[in-house]
Amino acid sequence: MVNSLPPERKRRFVRELLAWYAQHRRSLPWRKTRDPYRIWVAEVMLQQTRVGTVLAYYERFLQEFPTAKDLARAPLDRVLKLWEGLGYYARARNLHRAAQILAERFDGQLPKDICELQKLPGIGRYTAAAIVSIAYGHPEPVLDGNVRRVLARLLALEDDPARPRVERQLTDWLRDLLPRDSSGEFNQALMELGATICVPRAPRCSACPVGELCEARRQGKQRRLPVRAKRAARPHYDVAVGLIWRGEKLLITKRPEDGLLGGLWELPGGTREPGESLIGCLRRELQEELGVDVEVQLQEPIVVRHEYSHFRVTLHAFNCHLRDGMVVQPGGSRRWVRPQELERYAFPRATLKVFQAAGLVPAKSKGRKED
Repeated sequence: MVNSLPPERKRRFVRELLAWYAQHRRSLPWRKTRDPYRIWVAEVMLQQTRVGTVLAYYERFLQEFPTAKDLARAPLDRVLKLWEGLGYYARARNLHRAAQILAERFDGQLPKDICELQKLPGIGRYTAAAIVSIAYGHPEPVLDGNVRRVLARLLALEDDPARPRVERQLTDWLRDLLPRDSSGEFNQALMELGATICVPRAPRCSACPVGELCEARRQGKQRRLPVRAKRAARPHYDVAVGLIWRGEKLLITKRPEDGLLGGLWELPGGTREPGESLIGCLRRELQEELGVDVEVQLQEPIVVRHEYSHFRVTLHAFNCHLRDGMVVQPGGSRRWVRPQELERYAFPRATLKVFQAAGLVPAKSKGRKED
């Protein structure tokens, strides 16, 4: 059960948090606009991704797609290319599809109604609440990971705040607390407090503007809270892929648009089965995927490791050529490209690591985990 605060402490919490935010908030581009489209793009990019990583992507994305209609008209390949390295590509696909729906049904404008917003692909309760409170001033509480952590410590909550039942209780608690005339500012202040002061491992309690009201700090529990459910160990997979050459050109294939890393380009290959050699895996996958057999060069493969949100992979990339007389016809999901043309396509980060290790593309800064 979520504890409450006496009315006077609630008023003090709101007052002191807003005063702190007005003086100490970071200068971020999405805080300088009330345009719901730009706020939406920022909220989607910030999901599971650090602010420092998002900044460059945000500016570049909006420069090319300044409105929802511009985004709707763009080919998905171009959207994914601008998203490349940001990770969790389902966000980009949903953003693109939602923009198309907005262009078709709402003249490119985001609805002001929170329920209508949640009907759009990729917009859940949190994102919809952030949009309507920040852009439109509606008194809707937001509850992201930062806010859950702040509230869990403020109330010394001895339950996992991510559990649906507890999350509903916290949302109701916030709705009662929310200042009606500055709901957007208050929501952003809570998120800012969690992002900069009430951080996960080493909360900066001495700098907290509401530290005197924090029950976890009073009890000395701030480093132990919030309670988290135990996560299952992430499985690991070995994947064999082929750098298949035809003269100076390399074969790339496109993933189906639905599912993991949908719409991105990659090297053909697949997951090794139990008891299977890596080269045997590669030959089997290429036969099943492309109907071809290859000559595999027997030098050591390029090996890269990558972590996704729910599993880990080790990619083993082998240089190889098609056997005499065999052809892979180019088409919508298959392309023969020169190394200098790779920059035109959007690839998963693990594939980019292979290209970088092979010297085919320049190294880039690290992004986030993918899908």
